[in-house]
Amino acid sequence: MTKKILIVDDNEFMVEVMSHILLNKGYDVIALYEGNAVIDHIRTDHPDLVILDMQLPDADGRDICKEIKLNRETKNLPVILCTGNEDFRLSIKRQESPDDVLHKPFDVDSLVNMVAVQLAA
Repeated sequence: MTKKILIVDDNEFMVEVMSHILLNKGYDVIALYEGNAVIDHIRTDHPDLVILDMQLPDADGRDICKEIKLNRETKNLPVILCTGNEDFRLSIKRQESPDDVLHKPFDVDSLVNMVAVQLAA
């Protein structure tokens, strides 16, 4: 069964690049450009992984991640948080933290490997 990935980023070019890479690796991709509908899409589309931008115009990706991780139904859903902030430090040990962090700009291999690791976990 093909794994489904939800990408949430307000940068259309970033979504297009990630979608192209992941579609070519055989994944199904769902794209959202704002954060307010993420939880609803998770409930209806049942993705296997969420790639979530930290800074969205209508929401903070960290808050969305926290909501996912503290919800009994979605707490095991892997979340990769994307950020262009070089100084961003994240405590991975916290219960509501993402499963991994992808720093922008990223190379293709980093994205593909990170997705593979999270989907294999």
